[in-house]
Amino acid sequence: MRPVTLAATQMACTWDTDANIAEAERLVRAAHASGAQIILLQELFETPYFCSEQDARFFDLARSAADSRVVQHFSALARELEVVLPISFFERDGPAFFNSLVVADADGTLLGKYRKTHIPQNPGYEEKFYFSPGDTGFGVIDTRFGRIGCGICWDQWFPETARSLALLGAEVLMFPTAIGSEPEAPELNSAPHWRRVMQGHAAANIMPLVASNRVGTETASRTEITFYGTSFIAGHTGEVLSDLEVESGVATATVDLDEIGQYRSYWGVFRDRRPERYGPLMTLDGHTRRS
Repeated sequence: MRPVTLAATQMACTWDTDANIAEAERLVRAAHASGAQIILLQELFETPYFCSEQDARFFDLARSAADSRVVQHFSALARELEVVLPISFFERDGPAFFNSLVVADADGTLLGKYRKTHIPQNPGYEEKFYFSPGDTGFGVIDTRFGRIGCGICWDQWFPETARSLALLGAEVLMFPTAIGSEPEAPELNSAPHWRRVMQGHAAANIMPLVASNRVGTETASRTEITFYGTSFIAGHTGEVLSDLEVESGVATATVDLDEIGQYRSYWGVFRDRRPERYGPLMTLDGHTRRS
């Protein structure tokens, strides 16, 4: 047996960075008090979701991992509480900017960095203005409590993300997120679709999944987005084990990674893969190339 308690958190953000950090820390401490060992914070929680509009002033928010206030603060908190924390931040590396995360292990050590692979560009979600496509590739981090594979927000809509992380040896999938209303389609509620996509990843790869979204209404100069929260933890067959609605808070669930790993090996979905038949996945248009 290898039980581990997972936590999803969600919160509203303002331009008071001190308050955002304090609220995120409060949620981490609450999750820890509930027994959580791996705790997921949402995407870019240091500030409001500045990507809703294109404004070059926001490039000044970016920092290297070594200079990032949230990275340093929450790696220290991970060490104090002996928990694992994936930490989302706006990264600057020389002339390049990325939507990134690092994973703080339970002793505070920063184990690895991931840069968001899939960058969206839609009204209200103007990320291609701010971020270069990630160049790290997908990777799995071996933490004190298990091997985790992380994507970031838009990555979670692509089955290739989850399957890649599973093939690399992930035992838990984790997706920090910022998603809500569509400014040009206010009647659209994507929350149920958002959940079902990731429940499918959990079920198809036979591993638990944690998704943490933000809440609250954020208003920029021309754009307003209401983030719908509904953060959740899915079990290895896609069932929702624990979730939140639209309030700030914490959801926790305990899973047995050894038991799930045994179930996964019995099921045969990795044994029976035929990668030589998946050529269309290596193209943009679906046509397998022949030299």
